[in-house]
Amino acid sequence: MAAQHENYAAQELLRSTDLGFFNIELYDVQLLLVATVILAAAIAPRLTVNRFLSAPMVFMLIGMTLFALPVDIHLPNLVDARWPERLTEIGLLIALTAAGLKINHPFAWTSWELSWRLLAYTMPLTIAATALLGWWALGMVPATALLLGAVIAPTDPVLASEVQTTAPDSPDYSRTRVALTTEAGLNDGLAFPFTHLAIAVAVVGLNPADWFAGWLVMDVFYRIAAGALIGAASGWLLAKILFGFKSADFFTTGSIALSLTLIPYALAELASSYGFISVFVAACTFRQQESRHRYQQILHDFSEEMERILIALLMFLIGAYIASGALAPLTWAGMTVALAVIFVVRPLAGMISFIDHPLPPWDKWVLSFYGIRGIGSLYYLGYALHRTEFPQAKELWAVVLLVIVISVIAHGLSAKPVMAALDRHTQRRNATKRA
Repeated sequence: MAAQHENYAAQELLRSTDLGFFNIELYDVQLLLVATVILAAAIAPRLTVNRFLSAPMVFMLIGMTLFALPVDIHLPNLVDARWPERLTEIGLLIALTAAGLKINHPFAWTSWELSWRLLAYTMPLTIAATALLGWWALGMVPATALLLGAVIAPTDPVLASEVQTTAPDSPDYSRTRVALTTEAGLNDGLAFPFTHLAIAVAVVGLNPADWFAGWLVMDVFYRIAAGALIGAASGWLLAKILFGFKSADFFTTGSIALSLTLIPYALAELASSYGFISVFVAACTFRQQESRHRYQQILHDFSEEMERILIALLMFLIGAYIASGALAPLTWAGMTVALAVIFVVRPLAGMISFIDHPLPPWDKWVLSFYGIRGIGSLYYLGYALHRTEFPQAKELWAVVLLVIVISVIAHGLSAKPVMAALDRHTQRRNATKRA
């Protein structure tokens, strides 16, 4: 019996107009989507520069619109998907480098006083209040409620470009902008101990005797200190290598920027410390060496370019998941908690932190309200859920996604006019002082 052969698609097209030759594969569709989003990332800043609409909002709406159409593209379950941890990890690392390169001020109490208050008071208050809401209003078990507080706590260096300080070639004239930038740079690492605390409670229970000593010594003191020291050493060494040559022009910008991002992160992770802290401290330390060198601006611009691409992809995915039903587990209580986090918990925690500070009321309000939530929350949630099991994981994802959506809309619509007004107030105050 003669062996049967499959038809050759190209020949069949010519013989019988069989369109099977034009076989569309899902991979190619996905590749086209990614390429289109990257192109849009390059165009979006020009289209939104003088408008209230922000680029992250645009990409989220595009993702929601496309996946609301009857297209046969299935997204992996958020609880099991690995992209929230891996893709957001890359986005955060690049954003932390870009943020660190903007900081002209050295590590000192006088220049970082506002930042320390946001980190020492506002963040723990936000974690505690959000965890309490998760337990009381949403009926979450303590470990899950604590995880909700931990993942909501970090403000976002990726989505906070409108409120951050100026680029390396411009002076920092706004203490408020500097504080928001440094807060976003450091609390992405300082939220890690609370994420580890939630994991510890989920694994061994509420009894402090089973986790407190190890958590305090290793997850708090050791990991923070080691990450900061590795970051400072890495940033100093890379600056000495780069600026030790007579001319830095022959270096490839991308290779130096990626080295400044990945070397401190990898070293910190190998030492079981906090890589996010290490990257931000490395960038700040690098910035202090030859701070007026034009290569600082070049590195910053490259990092921001990569950051814009990752923002576009991440916000597109968030929109896609929302359109695909990721918010379906939400209850009215969940919606109320998400709104409370943005409009009550963070602002109130911020105002309490500055209650005895002589900062003008307008600045206090801006510092308190613009605790932008974003992809850092996705990273920590993905990280925790892949280390141990948490009850009510789907509801947890839904609440966190809604918090991010509300933050993108509320902060995105208001940031430009509010920060422009703040800059005018700051410039007038500075002019009055000089006079």
